[in-house]
Amino acid sequence: MAWREARRAKKKIVRAQRARERRDLWQDAKNLPNLLTFLRVLMIPAVLVLLEQATPRACYWAAVVYAAAAITDMLDGWLARRQGLVSVLGKFLDPLADKLIVAAVLVWLVGMGRIPEWAVVVLLSREITITALRGVASSEGLIIAAGDGGKLKTALQMVGIICLIVGYPYDFSLVVYDFGSIDFTHVGRLLVYLSIVFSLTSAASYMQLFAQAIDKKNREDAHGAS
Repeated sequence: MAWREARRAKKKIVRAQRARERRDLWQDAKNLPNLLTFLRVLMIPAVLVLLEQATPRACYWAAVVYAAAAITDMLDGWLARRQGLVSVLGKFLDPLADKLIVAAVLVWLVGMGRIPEWAVVVLLSREITITALRGVASSEGLIIAAGDGGKLKTALQMVGIICLIVGYPYDFSLVVYDFGSIDFTHVGRLLVYLSIVFSLTSAASYMQLFAQAIDKKNREDAHGAS
C-alpha cells in the first residue's frame, strides 16, 4: 500500500510541475518582447502579399513592413535584456522568426527574378550550418559569441533585402548632388553579394572557434579523468 501512495504522490508532483511549466510558458508568450517576435512572424505573409502585386507602390510598402520587422528584431532583444524578460521561449522564437522572414522573402525574390538561386542557396545553407553548430555547442555547454563579420553580414543582408524588395529605379539626389536614377535591384544584389562574402568568412571563423572550444573541452575532460 505504501508504494502505491508514493506512486500517486509522485504522479501528483509531476502533474503539478507540468502545469507550472505550461503556465510559465504562457506567461513568457505574453511578455512584450515575445509579442513583438510573434508580430514579426505575422509580418511575413504581409510582405509576401505585397510583393505578389509586383507594383512600385506595393513593393515600397513591402519594404516598409520588412524594415519594421527588422526594427522589432532589434527592439525585442533590447527590451528582454532591459526588463529582465529573457526566456527560453524567446531564445527559441527570436532566431526562428529572423530566419523565417529572411528565407521566405529571399525565396520569393528568386521567383521575381531579383536575386539568383545560387545566392539564396549559399545564404540559407550557411544559416542552417551555423544553427546546427550552435545547437551542438549549446549541448556541450559551450557559448561562442558572434564575431564582427557575422554582425556586418547581418547588416548588409538586411539593407540589401530591403533594396531588393523596393526593386524599381528611383531618382535619388542629395542637397548638393543629383545621383540620377538608381535601380534598387542592382544595389540590393551588390549588398547581398557582399553579405555572402562576410557570411562565408564568419562561418569559417565560427567553425574554427567551435573546433578550438571542443578540443579545449576534451583536454579538460581528459585531464579531469586522469
